[in-house]
Order: sequence, then structure tokens, then C-alpha cells
Amino acid sequence: MPLAAPPPPITVVIDRHDDAIHTHTALAAHHPPSGRITLHPGPGTTSETGLAHDLLAALGKPPLLPGRFPGGRQPAWEAATAWITALPVTRLSVLRAHRLTTHRTMRLLQLQALTGIHLTLVCHRPHLPAALHQALRTADYSVTANFEAARRHYYGTPVTELPLADEPAGPASRWLTLPALDRLVSYDSPRPCTDPCTPPLIAWRHRPPPVPLTAHTAQQVAHRLHAATAHPRLAAAVVAALFTGASLQQLATARPRDYDTAAARLALHDRARYTDGCAAYPVPPWAGVFLRAAVCFTRFVSGEDQELLIGPGNRGHLLRVAETARLRPPQPPAARRKGPVGRVEWDWRERQEAERYEAMLASRVRPSRR
Repeated sequence: MPLAAPPPPITVVIDRHDDAIHTHTALAAHHPPSGRITLHPGPGTTSETGLAHDLLAALGKPPLLPGRFPGGRQPAWEAATAWITALPVTRLSVLRAHRLTTHRTMRLLQLQALTGIHLTLVCHRPHLPAALHQALRTADYSVTANFEAARRHYYGTPVTELPLADEPAGPASRWLTLPALDRLVSYDSPRPCTDPCTPPLIAWRHRPPPVPLTAHTAQQVAHRLHAATAHPRLAAAVVAALFTGASLQQLATARPRDYDTAAARLALHDRARYTDGCAAYPVPPWAGVFLRAAVCFTRFVSGEDQELLIGPGNRGHLLRVAETARLRPPQPPAARRKGPVGRVEWDWRERQEAERYEAMLASRVRPSRR
């Protein structure tokens, strides 16, 4: 997905004497909610995947992506690119850039070309090393050795160092019980539409709509999911379940084209009308970042015709992501639990409805007359 406009020139900062003030200032500028990321690559690794994992960690995410991927290669760069595209991240400062290999530097240049991020490479040496010089041969870049100029690049212009509110913590120990997750493991089985389908807005004729999350709860859910997984599609699937009340099978019918960014709507498909039929669901503002990241990631990894949110074999991974974020549906009373205490029972409501249906059928059966 190339940018409409060329990305800004790369800035190379020459820290001639490896002064601690450069490192401290760049690290102090790191604040993702303000759009600033400072990447301090881990020592002792030269792999491109390792650098992507460092970048995901700088974004506040666990570096490993759950699930299986073609060729056994984790799409860590694709995930990092998707999150930077979707989040309000505009600046990336990379410390110890003189240690980067040519290939790792080229990865950062590709990231900048795809996202348009302001990229600053900090070289703690008097001169550019050969690998960095080689990677920058065809790039548009400028060099500065002035600390104040470097500081402006770390923070942006004008420099903003006002006190910032603390970021909400990662997944807390307290569970958030969310009724909208009741149908996530429903037994319905809708299939995606093979022909182009632009369904109307959901009418909620067959079931009540999920209760919208309060602003506080939505913020908690968003921060917990951001910290729980680096996988854009799994995070977006949990989010979509919360504003649609849809089952895992119905979430699997969505494709990248089914998310309309301009209208803030997500289309899910159900031609056989197991529940609501094909319908479009309004996407609340807090959820948009997850859908945007999922669309970007899916297009990078799979293409337009693959699942946007979840595919076959990912049910276990999806439920583990929700549990890592401490999100669950309402749980059965202690007397009705089927599993050990502490384990989330995802299908309790489904079992309850099935039992009611069986009891209703049994009540209609009359003893035969002889």
C-alpha cells in the first residue's frame, strides 16, 4: 500500500562521542500515545526478525505472534507496519544505528516508505559505518551532529515536553465480564458470500443489540488488548465481537473489503440467515484502530480474499488472547460449572439454550395410548 506522498527525508544524527545525553533524551521522548517511538535494539542480535520484535515491544506489545504462518516465518514486520499505520505514531528514533546491518537498515527504510513515519537514525560514532552508508545510498537523508537539532527530531517541532498522563497499565488481574461475548462460541455456521455483497445496516430483528461499552470500559478493553497481543487480526476479532455480538464463525466471513473506513462500518455475512443475515455494523470510534490494523496486516500477509479477522484453526488462539486480556462472557453459577474453578466457560449460554430447547421438546412428547 504505497503512500500518496513521498515520506519525509531520513535524519541521521551523529553522536561523535557517544554522549549519554543523546540516549537519555531519545529515550525520554518515547511516548506512543503522543506518536513518538524510540527503538533501542537489543544487543547481541543481528536478525531482521529480532529487530521487528524489538519494534513491537517498543509499541507496547508482546513480540511473538500466536498461530501458524506460511513457511514457518512469523510476519513480525507486517504486524509492526500494520500497527504503526493504524496507531497515531509519526516518529521513530532508532538508537545504536551504527550497529545495524545493511539488511536491518533496509527494513527500517521499507517501514518508513510504507508508513510515512519520520525516521531518525542515531549513530554513536564520528562517521557513518560502511553498512549504514551502503543502505542509505539511494535514500533521501540529511546528517546533523547538533544536539538541539537532534532533540527536535526526537520530539518533533515544536518540542513538547509537557507532563503527560500515565499510560493505563497492561492487562489487570481483575476480569472484565462482557455480555457481548456470550455468542462468540455459538454453534451457528454462516459462510462468506462469494459474490460482491454490500449489505444494509443491521436491523436487530432477531436478537437484541449488544449493550455499547461505556467510555471507561472501552478504554480498558483497548489498552488490555494492545498489551495482550501483537496479532492485529486476533485483537480486531475480539473487538468486533464486542460491538457486533457475533459468533466466531460469522466473524470469519469478513474480508478486508468488508471494512468501510469512511463510513465506519463492518459487514458480516450470513446468507442462510442463521441469525441476522448479511448486515453492516457501525464501528465505534475506539474500535477503528484495531480494524485498520487488521486490514493493513491482512493485505500484507494474505491478500484481499482472505479472512480479515479470524480463519480456520484460530479459535483457541482467539480465546487465549481474550483471556490474556482478562475479558470473558458472563460465567455460570458455581453450582452449574462444568470445569474447574478459574477456567473460563465460553459456551455456558449455548449449553443453557440447548438444554432449554431439549426440555421444551421433551415436554411436548406425550406417552402413547394403548
